[in-house]
Amino acid sequence: QVQVEESGGGLVQAGGSLRLSCTTHGLTFDDYAMGWFRQAPGKEREGVSCISWTEDRTYYADSVKGRFTISRDNAKNTLYLQMNSLKPEDTAMYYCAAGCNPLLLPLGVHYWGQGTQVTVSS
Repeated sequence: QVQVEESGGGLVQAGGSLRLSCTTHGLTFDDYAMGWFRQAPGKEREGVSCISWTEDRTYYADSVKGRFTISRDNAKNTLYLQMNSLKPEDTAMYYCAAGCNPLLLPLGVHYWGQGTQVTVSS
């Protein structure tokens, strides 16, 4: 059974930082491009970032470029998202995804986590 588990969300003031982590069980981690999506209340789920299984290609939504950094540790089956200079508009449920694509579209994601809430206060 495949499990995808996010952690690291929380409440932070604008300008602050958070680091999200995602661990997986039951899948071959380095077979997948891994990514992060987010969904705010009343909005559609949107792609945030994606990293290739070889770690040499990364993709970011324009809204987070220069502030967020995606990385992965294939030896630990773990994905990370370092979020700096957070803004209130970054408030959302953040989801880890196995099988992301460079266009950051939800289509084609093989597995989703349950999500971790990030709330940025102004």
